[in-house]
Amino acid sequence: MNRKGKLIVVSGPSGVGKSSLIAKAMEKRNDLCFSVSVTTREARLGEKDGEDYFFISRDRFAQMVEAGELLEHASYVGNEYGTPRAYVEQKRKEGINVVLDIEVQGAGQVHEMMPEAVMIFVVPPSLEELERRLTFRGTETSEKIQGRLQRAREEYQQAVFYQELSAIITASHCLYEDRKNYLTESQEKYES
Repeated sequence: MNRKGKLIVVSGPSGVGKSSLIAKAMEKRNDLCFSVSVTTREARLGEKDGEDYFFISRDRFAQMVEAGELLEHASYVGNEYGTPRAYVEQKRKEGINVVLDIEVQGAGQVHEMMPEAVMIFVVPPSLEELERRLTFRGTETSEKIQGRLQRAREEYQQAVFYQELSAIITASHCLYEDRKNYLTESQEKYES
């Protein structure tokens, strides 16, 4: 039986370690893929188009929004971000769990459109540690870092829970809706 993949939404402040958490889970699981987002921001040093993000123009982004090609989209710190719908849907049909690394506004859109999505909010040990991490990255001005910290404070208020990513994915496949076919198949074998 080919089960449908789950949509896993990982959200939290920039610099909290979402990418590291996802990378660890992907090392350990062969049923998980990362959904590459589109963005209008410039690539950072070492980022590759089509791997880290699809770097597109603002005009192309607007076209994608207008055509309904994005599962979610949001503005964040002066740039646009979105998740290509077709890629996510195809992978899930193939039985692959798709993980999204998106900010809270986009996570809310996904939850509204797909309430069955598994929502995970990752928090740092403290705001001081988050500030240290953002500063250490050396990719942003102090004004942008302060903006991200303010945004993090707001996002914490929306977080309900967070747990280890791999455990949540496994548990989400153990829900009754995903398991009821096993009961039917077992009963049919018993009755034969």
